[in-house]
Amino acid sequence: MSHKLSPALLLACLFFAISALTGVHAEPPAAVPNASATLSPEQAKQALDTLQDDKKRAQMIDTLRAIASASGQPQAVEQKLPIPLSADGLGAQLLLTVSEEIGDFSRQVADIARTLTHFPAFYYWIVRTADDPAAYHLLVEIAWKLALVFGCAFGAEWVLVRLVRRPVAFLEARVPQAVRVPSHAFPVAEQASLVAAAEPELQRRRMSLARAWQLMLRLPFVLGRLALELLPVLLFTGVSTMLLGTEIGDSPTVRLVILAVVNAYALSRVFICVARALAGPFGLLPARAETAAYIEIWARRIVAVGVSGIAFANVALLLGLHRAGYAALLRMVMLIVHLFVVVIILQCRRQVAEAIRAPAGRQGVAARMRNRVAGLWHYLAIALDLSLWAVWALNIRNGYSLLLRYFVGTIVVALVTRVAIIVTLSLIDRGFRINPEILQRFPGLETRANRYLPLLRKIVSGVIAFIGIVAVLEVWGVDAVVWFYGGQIGGRLLSAVVTVGIAVVIAAAIWEASNALMDHQVNVLSRDGHYARAARLRTFQPMLRTVLLCLIATVVGLTALSEIGVNVAPLLAGAGIVGIAIGFGSQKLVQDLITGLFLLLENTVQVGDTVSVSGLSGTVENVSIRTIRLRAGDGAVHIVPFSAVTTITNSSRGAGNASVSVNVAYKEDTDRAGQILKDIVAEMRREPEFRGAIRGDLELWGIDKVDGAMVSIVGQIRCTDSGRWPVQREFNRRMKQRFQESGIEIASSVQTILMQIAPPSDLAPNLAPRRATG
Repeated sequence: MSHKLSPALLLACLFFAISALTGVHAEPPAAVPNASATLSPEQAKQALDTLQDDKKRAQMIDTLRAIASASGQPQAVEQKLPIPLSADGLGAQLLLTVSEEIGDFSRQVADIARTLTHFPAFYYWIVRTADDPAAYHLLVEIAWKLALVFGCAFGAEWVLVRLVRRPVAFLEARVPQAVRVPSHAFPVAEQASLVAAAEPELQRRRMSLARAWQLMLRLPFVLGRLALELLPVLLFTGVSTMLLGTEIGDSPTVRLVILAVVNAYALSRVFICVARALAGPFGLLPARAETAAYIEIWARRIVAVGVSGIAFANVALLLGLHRAGYAALLRMVMLIVHLFVVVIILQCRRQVAEAIRAPAGRQGVAARMRNRVAGLWHYLAIALDLSLWAVWALNIRNGYSLLLRYFVGTIVVALVTRVAIIVTLSLIDRGFRINPEILQRFPGLETRANRYLPLLRKIVSGVIAFIGIVAVLEVWGVDAVVWFYGGQIGGRLLSAVVTVGIAVVIAAAIWEASNALMDHQVNVLSRDGHYARAARLRTFQPMLRTVLLCLIATVVGLTALSEIGVNVAPLLAGAGIVGIAIGFGSQKLVQDLITGLFLLLENTVQVGDTVSVSGLSGTVENVSIRTIRLRAGDGAVHIVPFSAVTTITNSSRGAGNASVSVNVAYKEDTDRAGQILKDIVAEMRREPEFRGAIRGDLELWGIDKVDGAMVSIVGQIRCTDSGRWPVQREFNRRMKQRFQESGIEIASSVQTILMQIAPPSDLAPNLAPRRATG
């Protein structure tokens, strides 16, 4: 008894488990019905088959175990995002919407791929045909009968081709290559001025009439040549049809297969002959031999693939191929044909673009549009070609009318968008033209305005292009405007972008106004003669700009983060902690900043001063909040951090005294030498070159040192800070020159001593005094 009940109990457990999996989100039933009452005889039979088969029973047991283990697993712990996003924030909603759209698009692409590709049916047909003896004998019968029919038809066609070769050559020799238009087709101008004015239009009319006249003359010859080339094809078709009317075509399947192949060959020949008749050296439209060969080669490729592929698909359908495989094979063949067209478009894009592009030197909206279309036409042509294939392959209802509407609507929207961009950018360029009077008052205003002009042009172009994309989506049937209604993700995104944009505009306005105010203040101070204050403000400018830039960037960044739904409170707290850590860990940096700030506030150094800092001397080129940059006399650049500065010697604070120190011989008159020095300084003060650099007469302090060889006279000349060294050098030059003229001997640091030594008596008459230097 238990043996009979075990299958029923196992089947009941299986159904309960499946119902539990499929009804997770359903409401619980009011009452649980009996499992045995819900089983139909077919379901019971399938369950018995499953339980009696060892393999199926093992699979069912594995499935039940997997279900039991899955029901006992705890739910996965929700992962926390590294960036805190609120559930109703813009960032979370945007990510969710993008993921949903990507999921829907991938499912649609998968459905389309499954619709277009049924190649397994084609593979199963090949395997079934190879394994079926009857199908094998049918293929052998079709093969020898097809060879017989084609052999006879080809023989008849070859004979007729040999017969029509001379008539074809006769017509080709008499096809007019170049004709002249009759003179009576044009009116004769009476006046020379009217002839000169109407010459371009008259020339175009002549060319058009010449082409039409040439086509009319070539048409009979082209039609005759085409008829002669089609006669062998008609004979081939007639012979094949007559042979199929005999016992060869008794089997319907064999007859239809051979007819499909014959028709494919005949259509291929007809298409090639028509292509040669339309374009070529002997065609209706004269073309170079190279162009004609190119057209014929691609015509043969397209016809060979298209007609042969369709014929093969029809033959396979007659031999038992499933409809799904037949449709997939046709789609693949036509896709290859359309890809051939894509290759032709890409190979001819330059020639067609040159024909579309406006003549050189022509201006205006129409010329710009033609140039834009010339650069983009191949993309539009490729999109249209592949869209035609997609409409046919997917069998879309009213697909071609919808495609025409979409294509025309897209072109119209693109043209309107482009015209709107051109007009708007022209208005922006006019708006940025500044009045010359304003330029004279604010010299740097045009430079600042042109700095933002390219960015503004890009933003405006992007906004108009975005509106154009929305309009294109509306043309394609996508209700894109609904995305920007209140409460929708598009509306929230647009609101966030506008808010961030306003914040950026305000920040840019504050930045430019602050810089303009500082530059204006520097110019005013320099114009009014307050050079020290102007230099001080110029020194402060880099530091103020850096602080202002950091502040503006922080505010705009926090505004943007808050708009996309990021909680900025943890970021601010973390930034505070990081700031404290940096303050403790970078004491040298803090010392640099604080020392530099006080040095700048106390106006210790300015840009352009000549200073000595930490044993290094040079001219101050830049003073930041952390370092001072010096340019030495030899051109070297010294960068000194403020933490290493203990003493600063500034030689550019308005006063610079030229020292006077001269050593004259002991025998010279010091009062006379001092008077000469005073006369030199008085003479220099009367000269325009040194009048502004010398602030007073020579302060002669007197005799500083006296020894047995020389006397030191010292003093100083009060000068400006910039005139100290030029005055001192010129004073030394004139002092040396004046002493030479006055006969005053400048003492040398080398002493000469004359010594006389008593010689022996025998050498005394011949000895002279010796000179000793030391």
